[in-house]
Amino acid sequence: MTQNDFVLSEFYKIITPNKVGMFERIAPQRSRHLVVGLENIQQDHNASAIMRSMDCLGFQELHLIEKNNSYQFQRDIALGAARWLDVIQHQDGPEPVLDAIAQLKSKGYRIVATSPHHKALTPQTIDISQPIALFFGAEKHGISEELLHNADELLYIPMHGFTESFNLSVSAAMVLSALRTRLEASEVNWLLPKAAQTMLKIEWCERILNGGPQLAQKFRKEFKKD
Repeated sequence: MTQNDFVLSEFYKIITPNKVGMFERIAPQRSRHLVVGLENIQQDHNASAIMRSMDCLGFQELHLIEKNNSYQFQRDIALGAARWLDVIQHQDGPEPVLDAIAQLKSKGYRIVATSPHHKALTPQTIDISQPIALFFGAEKHGISEELLHNADELLYIPMHGFTESFNLSVSAAMVLSALRTRLEASEVNWLLPKAAQTMLKIEWCERILNGGPQLAQKFRKEFKKD
């Protein structure tokens, strides 16, 4: 038994059987093969709705670029999704956009910017074999020129009506759903490996328990003694 396996087993003695069952069912369906980036979203309810869609579709990691504003998640819209996702905020320094891009590229992600004005790849044609960092821009102005210039690829949703674009949160849900469907039908190794699943379950336990991180440290010390 590894240290993480031990820590998780100790947590499972504390949390409810219902939560144990949920964690065991949901963790194997989670993925960081595709992560989402939001750049200077102005309407908090859109960010919260996107988090809810990410949770429902099993995409674990969200990057928030907050160059000009900060987010306040709306609990009634997100419905607790923030508790289950990994949210990384990029708001320090003069160039949070470039910092986020550099961080993601160093981890092997392709930067994909969404824009209705650039008819490039679609959710059906984009290559899903390599990790993707999928960025959505502000409601009125879309992705910044800075992000567009540094993107590896562009993606758009084909439109068939008079209106130029979908609502931001609707666009995100449509794209993420389409990509999840393609990943499920593919031979890509896109789900979290077992070790990452175990670590994620530990993090979930830490988040739902008062003093969860301190308990995890206690369990790790107990494992070392054994």
